[in-house]
Amino acid sequence: MDAGPHPNRALARRGVRLQRLDPHSEYAPIVKWIFAQRLAGHSTSRIARALNDAGIPCPSAADPQRNPHRTHRQWTLTTVRAILSNPRYTGRQVWNRQRTDHVLLDPDNTTLGDRDVMRWNPRDEWVISRQLAHPALVNETEFVRAQSIRATVQTPGHTYRLAGLLTCGICERRMESCWAHQHPAYRCRHGHSSTTPPDTTRPRNAYVREDRVWAALPALHLRTTGAPTAPPAEAAATYLREHQIGLLFDPAARTITAQTPGKERIHLA
Repeated sequence: MDAGPHPNRALARRGVRLQRLDPHSEYAPIVKWIFAQRLAGHSTSRIARALNDAGIPCPSAADPQRNPHRTHRQWTLTTVRAILSNPRYTGRQVWNRQRTDHVLLDPDNTTLGDRDVMRWNPRDEWVISRQLAHPALVNETEFVRAQSIRATVQTPGHTYRLAGLLTCGICERRMESCWAHQHPAYRCRHGHSSTTPPDTTRPRNAYVREDRVWAALPALHLRTTGAPTAPPAEAAATYLREHQIGLLFDPAARTITAQTPGKERIHLA
């Protein structure tokens, strides 16, 4: 929305005006409902399924001009997660959440050029306004609670210590927690979920047991940070969360790669 002339006189003389965010009469209540459902303990899959069942248009369908690369079909788990992790809904403006990295298409043949890849910056590099910049849709206390619900997934008798950290190397989707053969594990169904119909052409599900990744965290921490000694796995996992470093799992090579500029890689036992 228009917020009046720019405070810089030179820019104001050129007709530049400030812009601010205002709650959308139709879509702001949906965002509030998503946070309320998450705070009630519902999974992102259940929230996405409920939105699709109710016929509520997903963001790309509601505003296709801003999302020409999207299919505009339905809500996905990634869309719900993106809303739940966006601090702008607390009323504060945020800058530098993402950066654009230029990645070579083929490191062995630089003539092929590169491609732009959007990556998340660590939270300590974000720039957050001290003053409220627009009306809040969720208060800061509830927003922080919503993040903690995603950080550790617990079901009766089951705890997943790496929930939210692993990404599938085949389709680059976040891997979901599951219980396999009496052990916590993570899997990727490559887009298939309770919100989508089955697809017979998709790759086989990718699985990795948590203890395999957990045992490799100290060595990966050494390679990523250059620390003189390896910390316990718990401390290594905490470091990954605090710096928002994800892990890319390659089911064929059985490796995990830190999603850092150096892309440090460790083979799983």
